[in-house]
Amino acid sequence: MTTDDTPRAPAARPERADVRRNRARLLAAAREMFLRDGADASLEGVARLAGVGIGTLYRHFPTRQDLLEAMLAGVYDDLAARARDLLTAPEPGEALMTWLRAFIAQVTAFRGMPASVMVTLKDERSELFPACHAMRTGGEELFARAQKAGEVPAGAEFNDVLRLANAIAMATEDDAATANRLLALAAAGLHPGGR
Repeated sequence: MTTDDTPRAPAARPERADVRRNRARLLAAAREMFLRDGADASLEGVARLAGVGIGTLYRHFPTRQDLLEAMLAGVYDDLAARARDLLTAPEPGEALMTWLRAFIAQVTAFRGMPASVMVTLKDERSELFPACHAMRTGGEELFARAQKAGEVPAGAEFNDVLRLANAIAMATEDDAATANRLLALAAAGLHPGGR
């Protein structure tokens, strides 16, 4: 048998436009419902708001966790893009603070996010891992730029800053004003003249 006679695997069919539209509508509806009602929002309500049947929702997202992970991937993609945009900002320290405020706002958006979803962030086999990794890489680049400019202490580590931002987010769920005050306090430090 020559190379030309070798059977070929069928080419993957491109996703139909209506399938892509349904997925996008489901994600938009889920985001709206979960922002309003938390991570336990009704999946039937999500399907209804998207204008599709519950079967369509389950074809795209077999479990609630699948839907939450898809939404979080979008959030992390947005944060990675925001970090890329801020890399050219004239003030590296303010660019980092802007990104951290966006991070806090995004991670507090979905009340009651299951711990099982958060665990997938560290699992390299998870579909959510690449988006999380890109988000963290973007934030770390902003951090390194601010540190190089002398606007972040030389001994500070990005993972600690991200943990601190996450702790602020958890402590101030549904209270953006308090989150901003705590982030400013953390950035300034507790000693007189601290940044």
